[in-house]
Amino acid sequence: MTARTEARAGASAERRSPSAPAERSFAEADVKAFERDAKIGLLATVDADHRPHLTLITSLQAKGPRALMFGQFTEGLSKVHVRDDPHTGFLVMSPAREVWRGKARWTHAAKAGEDYELYNHKPMFRYNAYFGIHTIHYLDLVDLADKQKLSAARLAVGTLALALVARFARGGCPGRALTPWAERHLAKVATLKFAAYVAEDGYPVITPPVACRAVDGGRLVFRPVTRGGLGGLAKGQSVAIFAINLKTESVLVRGRFAGWRRLAGVTAGCLDIDWVYNSMPPKQGQIYPPTPLRPVTEFAADSNWTPPARSH
Repeated sequence: MTARTEARAGASAERRSPSAPAERSFAEADVKAFERDAKIGLLATVDADHRPHLTLITSLQAKGPRALMFGQFTEGLSKVHVRDDPHTGFLVMSPAREVWRGKARWTHAAKAGEDYELYNHKPMFRYNAYFGIHTIHYLDLVDLADKQKLSAARLAVGTLALALVARFARGGCPGRALTPWAERHLAKVATLKFAAYVAEDGYPVITPPVACRAVDGGRLVFRPVTRGGLGGLAKGQSVAIFAINLKTESVLVRGRFAGWRRLAGVTAGCLDIDWVYNSMPPKQGQIYPPTPLRPVTEFAADSNWTPPARSH
């Protein structure tokens, strides 16, 4: 454990309860369902400022009834977060729209072994010369919610209802946090939107898909379409929204919860955007607030570098 991890753990000890073994476990059918590559797997982590972060990890699967694992093939913030703060939340959704979600504690990572071989022999990675699995991460199951079934009809109705309230909910950040593409992406019924926030016990909670759309480039409105996940939200709390479509095009938006409002007969939550992140490989990175451009440094500028010898 790093000094940074110890300092953060000590500062939050009063509001975090020790991680007890999960009272519930994955059924054999759940373990089998998690093995398939054709699914949505999400991992929620906690950053250095105790804010939620959401990542698509399709390699997420159960390792027996009380543990999970996932294979890493790209770099991203979530892999940094788990080493500093092992509290995570997870969600898995099958092609049949069955949803499993819960909490887990990251324990360790490995770069070899039986699971390493298992992942790299899967069709998705076996013939991929550029994105092979290089690290396996392991997590202990802490809590498991009841399995749910997503209603596509209710999600569509909820998304369309938000179109009625958008013009009444303008506000948010003074600038334009979202690009036009991101606004269109969020507005589409076919785009699945998941919300996450950090609960009082220090574990991030991922909700089942929510209805969500952009208001004016600086604010989102959202509402749940299934039970569970948003009852613990407090005004001013940091909330992350991960939006992904069937082409795996995605964007991660984070902001401050501005409270629940009754607008045009529809109850919706408002989120004032303060951060936008490109979560798509091969290059993940912050979009908003914009980061300054840096000049490219050539190898020749490095005093330790010498040009290779010419061959004749």
